[in-house]
Amino acid sequence: MNTTEILHSATARLTAAGIESARLDAEVLLAHVLNCRRLYLYVDADKNLNPAQVERFESLIRQRAEKIPTAYLTGQREFLGLNFAVTPDVLIPRPDTEILVQYAVEKLSALKDNVTFADIGTGSGAICVSILKYVKNACAVTVDISQNAINCAKFNAEKFGVDDRLKFYVGNLFEPLRGKKFHAIISNPPYIPTSDLTTLQDEVKREPSIALDGGEDGLNFYRRIVDAAPNFLCTGGFLAVEIGINQAQDVKNLFEKNFTDIKILKDLAGIERVVAGSSLP
Repeated sequence: MNTTEILHSATARLTAAGIESARLDAEVLLAHVLNCRRLYLYVDADKNLNPAQVERFESLIRQRAEKIPTAYLTGQREFLGLNFAVTPDVLIPRPDTEILVQYAVEKLSALKDNVTFADIGTGSGAICVSILKYVKNACAVTVDISQNAINCAKFNAEKFGVDDRLKFYVGNLFEPLRGKKFHAIISNPPYIPTSDLTTLQDEVKREPSIALDGGEDGLNFYRRIVDAAPNFLCTGGFLAVEIGINQAQDVKNLFEKNFTDIKILKDLAGIERVVAGSSLP
């Protein structure tokens, strides 16, 4: 089969399996198998695949039809122009989170001296690694309760050459950071209400529940982070967190106890996506 034929067949199978992005996913998986850019699939549309390539591609299509996320099948996902390694042990980086990172980069870049920040619940390391990549005078620590997630974050830090400015801790939220102070604390915590987990897309259900489940009302981790963060922030430091849809006002209310200059930031779709505030004097 040539490239055009196998893409047509795979797209039809994924569509029949209920995959909304059937054509895109077929292209991404075939480009992965051929180790080429997606554009190449059209530049050389008559290229014949060898039996090994066909077998590998067919295996990936079968798994994608079973709702395994494309990022887990390719082992990578682009985030802010960087191609991060991902595994089933970590949440797949999403464009929504880029708003959080862009805000942190802007704020930290405005500080002239060397700055430090903590990334709580790091997962793949997409947040902390991206910030370090774009803020050259920053150093960071990152915490996750999962050793496997920390291993993934370490790999990405080494891949992008920021591992010399990043320390890794396995633990529950701030527990490994006692006695430390930072200019900023950044987090994309679990924020989906427990009762909503069963309603998620099949692909999302494949992601680690520990990175999704935010408790009964989805706010458990925000309460813990907002209460503890002032103990770990330098004077004038800031906390910034990603939030779920319709959580902005509730999280802002939590911030008001310990923070000032509270901001709610929207993503490109106009959805409230980040709450940030400066620590009280």
